[in-house]
Amino acid sequence: MNLFNSIGETTDKAADIGETYFKSSHQYLKLKIFQQLTLSVSMVTKLVVISAFLFLGIIFCAVAAALAIGDALENPLLGFLIVGVFFMLIAILIYVGRGAINRIVIQKIGDKFFS
Repeated sequence: MNLFNSIGETTDKAADIGETYFKSSHQYLKLKIFQQLTLSVSMVTKLVVISAFLFLGIIFCAVAAALAIGDALENPLLGFLIVGVFFMLIAILIYVGRGAINRIVIQKIGDKFFS
């Protein structure tokens, strides 16, 4: 009988240890999800705010450049046309290099997510 009691106690201890491990793992997972969620929300918020101000700055600079080019060429329409073509060229370059941009973004986010 003593052998059976010893096996029963060992089994109970193993079950308690397993349950404690499961609870600890569950808590760790919840904390890891919370960390990743807060990092993601923080990153998106910063990206939106910085992008909004950068966009406004680019718009004002583009209008100023178009007016200056138009004054230099004595034709405001030509100034706006040149600035518009410049932005189209930038858009085409970004479109061509989108694969590299994707790799960089995936690498940066992957480093943060899997750390």
